[in-house]
Amino acid sequence: MSDQLRPRSNGSKNLKTVARHGRLKKSNAAVTVARFIAGSLAVVLVSGFSVGAIATYDVAASVQPSVHLTNETNGPVPSIGAIDGGVNMLIVGSDSRVGQDAAFGPDDSTGDLNDVTMLLHISEDHSNASVISFPRDMFVAIPSCPDPTGGSFRAMSSQKINTTLTYGGLACTVLTVEKLTGLSIPFAAEVQFSGVMAMSSAVGGVPVCVASRIEDEYTGTFLDPGEHVLEGYDALQFLRTRHGLGDGGDLTRINNQQLFMSSLVRTIKSADTLSDPTKVYALAKAVTANMRLSDSLNSVTTLASIAIALKDIDLNQVVFAQVPTGSTTGGVKAVQPAFDNLFEAVAADQPLTLSGTTGRGTEADPNAPVEAAPVPVATTDPSAAADPAATEAPVATEAPGVVLSESVTGQTAGDYTCTRGRTLENQ
Repeated sequence: MSDQLRPRSNGSKNLKTVARHGRLKKSNAAVTVARFIAGSLAVVLVSGFSVGAIATYDVAASVQPSVHLTNETNGPVPSIGAIDGGVNMLIVGSDSRVGQDAAFGPDDSTGDLNDVTMLLHISEDHSNASVISFPRDMFVAIPSCPDPTGGSFRAMSSQKINTTLTYGGLACTVLTVEKLTGLSIPFAAEVQFSGVMAMSSAVGGVPVCVASRIEDEYTGTFLDPGEHVLEGYDALQFLRTRHGLGDGGDLTRINNQQLFMSSLVRTIKSADTLSDPTKVYALAKAVTANMRLSDSLNSVTTLASIAIALKDIDLNQVVFAQVPTGSTTGGVKAVQPAFDNLFEAVAADQPLTLSGTTGRGTEADPNAPVEAAPVPVATTDPSAAADPAATEAPVATEAPGVVLSESVTGQTAGDYTCTRGRTLENQ
C-alpha cells in the first residue's frame, strides 16, 4: 500500500460560502428561526442578560456551513442547559492563509496543515475536563478517509499528523485521532488565524507572564519579562512563536500555548467576562463566525450546552496535557505505555493528575496568587476544642483519579506559569 500523500483539491477560496470537504446545510426560514431562538436563549442564559434580538440573531446567522464527520449521526438538537453526558471534541488549528488578512501572505502561500491538534474531553458528570495536545510532527497511521467528491483516499501507515487536514479535511483528522486513541469523537471544529484573534479580543485581552525576554523575528514577537495583556494579532503571534522560546521546537511551543489557554480559561470564567453581555456576545460571534464546525456542533444551542457543562468545573480540574513522545527521524513518535495509559484513563472517564513538569517552554510564576488558608469554623461546644482527637482526625480527600506518567507534560487552568523566552543571540 502506497504512503504517497495525495493533496486535496484547493476548491473555492471563499470560506464564508463553501465548506471544503463538508456537506453544505440547506438554508430555509425554519432553520433561520431556530438559530435565532437558540442564539437568544444561549446568550441570555450564559450571560444573565439579553443583548437584544439584533445581536443574538447576528450570532445565529454567522454560523458557517458545517463539516460532516464519518461516524456522526444527526440526533435532536439539545435543549438549552448543560449537555447530557461526556464530550469528546477535536479542535484543529489550520495554518491556511485562505480568507485571512494579507499580513499572513497570499491565499496560496501555504498548504492547509493542522499545526494545532487538540482533544477536549469533558467527563460524564461534568466534574473535570482535559485538553490534550498532539505535536504537529508526530508520526501516525492515517486511515482511509472519505473523498468529498466521491470514493475515498487510501490509508497510509506513517505520516505526520499535521498532513491530515490537507489529505482529507477535518473529517480525516478526526478519523486519524479516533484510530490513534481508540476514542469516539462526535464533535470537531477547525479554527484559523482570524478565530484566535477574535476570541482574544472578545474577552478584552489575555494576560500572559514572560520569565525571560522573547525575541522572534519570524513572528515579530518581542516581549520583555513581566506580564503582558495580549489580544488580536499580538495574541496570535504569541501562540505562533517557536524560535523565541524554550529550545525553539514545537514541543516547547505547545507549553507556551497551554500557558495561554490556561489564562484564557481563567479570563472567560471570571466575573468580569460572564457578567458582561457585550463580551459574551463577542465570544459567541468569534466562535460561530471564525470556525468551521462539524454538523453535530453547528448549532448555537449545542455550543451553549457544551459551554454550560464547562462553566462550573474547578480550574484545578481542567488539565492541559501534551501526549508523551520521543524523537525519531524527522519528527516524534508516541512513547508507550504512557501514551496508551493516558487515553485509557480518558476512555474510563477518570480525572487526570499530572506528575511531570510543565515542559521546557514554561516555568512556575513566582508572583502567582496564593490561596488563603481555610478559616476554622468556630464552635460553642468547649468539649470539642478540648478533645485532641478532634484535631488529629484524618481529612477525607477525593481520589486524584489516574496519575499520569512524568513523560506527560502540562498544567491545569489553575496553574500560573511564565514563558521561558529565548533571545536572537541564542538562536
